[in-house]
Amino acid sequence: MRAFLGLPLPDAALDALERVQEGLTVGRHVPAENMHLTLAFLDDQPEAALQALHQLLAVISTPPLTLSFSGLDTFGGKLPRVVAAEVQKTPELTQLRSRVRSACRDAGMDLSRERFRPHVTLARFPRHLEAGQVEKIAQFLAGAAGFRLDCEAESFALYQSTLAPDGARYDVLAEYPLKG
Repeated sequence: MRAFLGLPLPDAALDALERVQEGLTVGRHVPAENMHLTLAFLDDQPEAALQALHQLLAVISTPPLTLSFSGLDTFGGKLPRVVAAEVQKTPELTQLRSRVRSACRDAGMDLSRERFRPHVTLARFPRHLEAGQVEKIAQFLAGAAGFRLDCEAESFALYQSTLAPDGARYDVLAEYPLKG
């Protein structure tokens, strides 16, 4: 099963991110129900490994987190692949990510090493952008440069990711409240 761990966002944050998306006329918008902040991408995992992971995640205790969004950026270099809302990398968020990744390793999962750049993806772009689309993306980013938002994450979740021609679908398999 293709899976990942992430922070679901409260409705008010999703509404604000959808309003930001309205100004972007290029690419495929990520639907609000798929917006999240990824903590760990697990790729394809056997169900037994996910069950073992579930037991380890259920005992993680950490207080709710404040997520501070500040601006938008692209991923993918000169020809962007996605536009995302950036989230401030706080010690609390980094610690939660570390604990989640440690639980994954304890469950026998090999995770790729990657730099943590917290964000919420808003839109995805095709490999080959048409003439003028890169400029439209740059104009959108300039216009949304002042985007700011604070919200509280009250849980993290284990998601199943199902790929489809019109985009991935994410289903919550288990949710873990942030408390403590």
